[in-house]
Amino acid sequence: MKKVKSVSRNSAAKNKGVPKDVDEYLAGVPEPARTTLNKIRAAIRAAVPPQATETISYGIPTFKYKGMLVSFAAFSKHCSLFPTSSVIEAFKSELKDFSTSKGTIHFPMDRPMPAALIRKLVKARVAQNESKTRR
Repeated sequence: MKKVKSVSRNSAAKNKGVPKDVDEYLAGVPEPARTTLNKIRAAIRAAVPPQATETISYGIPTFKYKGMLVSFAAFSKHCSLFPTSSVIEAFKSELKDFSTSKGTIHFPMDRPMPAALIRKLVKARVAQNESKTRR
């Protein structure tokens, strides 16, 4: 998997300094959120094609493959996964135990989402992006 750099437009990140890569982002995240995000990252990596890139976009870790795939981040009271609203809608029955909004899934910072579910969500995003490029 390739790593690429990206410039953030997130004003909060500008004030703190934008991390240059996902490793730097994670180094700045306190425990237990850092361990949780490392598990999320590993699950995502297991589901993306080898050509996917890992970058910082809008101040948070993002995976890209034929467009944006999924992002994840830590906040003061929770962690989030950003798989897009269409994926959340498609998997809403499997996400019923999580707090969701239009394009975001929230979960406790000390309890990551199940890796198998993350892989399903990411594979759905990969399929969406691949179908867009075939047209």
